Amino acid sequence: MTTSNDIGAGGNQMDKIAVLIPCYNEEKTIGKVIRDAKAALPEATIYVYNNNSKDRTAEIAAEAGAVVRNEYMQGKGNVIRRMFREIDALVYVMVDGDDTYPMESAREMVDMVLNRNADMVVGDRLSSTYYQENKRPFHNFGNNLVRGSINKLFGCNIRDIMTGFRAFSYEFVKTFPVLSKGFEIETEMTIHAVYNNMQIENVVIDYRDRPEGSVSKLNTYSDGFKVLRTIMRLYRSYKPFWFFLMIAIVLALVSIGFFIPILQEYWTTHMVPRFPTLIVCCFIMLSAVQAFFAGVILSTMAIGDRRQFEMQLNMLQRHKENDYNG
Repeated sequence: MTTSNDIGAGGNQMDKIAVLIPCYNEEKTIGKVIRDAKAALPEATIYVYNNNSKDRTAEIAAEAGAVVRNEYMQGKGNVIRRMFREIDALVYVMVDGDDTYPMESAREMVDMVLNRNADMVVGDRLSSTYYQENKRPFHNFGNNLVRGSINKLFGCNIRDIMTGFRAFSYEFVKTFPVLSKGFEIETEMTIHAVYNNMQIENVVIDYRDRPEGSVSKLNTYSDGFKVLRTIMRLYRSYKPFWFFLMIAIVLALVSIGFFIPILQEYWTTHMVPRFPTLIVCCFIMLSAVQAFFAGVILSTMAIGDRRQFEMQLNMLQRHKENDYNG
């Protein structure tokens, strides 16, 4: 049954494959993306989520045969939150509406979820044509910086963090807490999958730059800063012991650095003429000790959260089987 918020055909039952396309002012490319998705995955239901577009994006998507819905809170993260809440499917394919990702790889990505138990399949642009096609050098630098930071901090080997072409399992979608509002959402997805030991696969895909007349909504500097801030926020949440240990080490080194001259002077003169500095050193060292124990406590809580997550996965597995078979 089509809801009143839909334009086009579609149902509320669980789909086998759902193609999710978040869109904001993509009238020049959305029709082709939908046609390509139908050709690659003819059995899929295609959903276009219109995010306050001021052009004919929604109208063109409906004419092309997609189910069109609206998300009125601006930002890609808000759109994906709405998609993941409303759509039930065995496998989800998420692709941008700007026609930069050829859909020919979609079938391979879907098969990895359905037949190889993958929870997230990453469309890897950086191993193919991205650096040749992309005309924005700071984007290239930013992609490498984000990829290197996450792989180092979380001990993983994800080849493309910022790609907008991915496939997901039902379990991933229904356990992913969307906290980001904008383009940092891809970073959040990746870290969620890595931290929770979900199966991640990489598929090398071609990338093509936007066609003439299609404008990117990504701001290199402001969105890049948001992505880096998201990495640190999630590192603090998922790896609290190491995060607060680093803070404790820095504070301890500062305290020791200022304390050593005072100690040397005391050994020489048996006097402590700089009492204010000594007091500050003591408070800084106390802060270091507090940071260390905060990391220990929060790490114990994070382990408890992981146990709850595993139990939630088991419940979702039974729920998915009952819904799809029933």
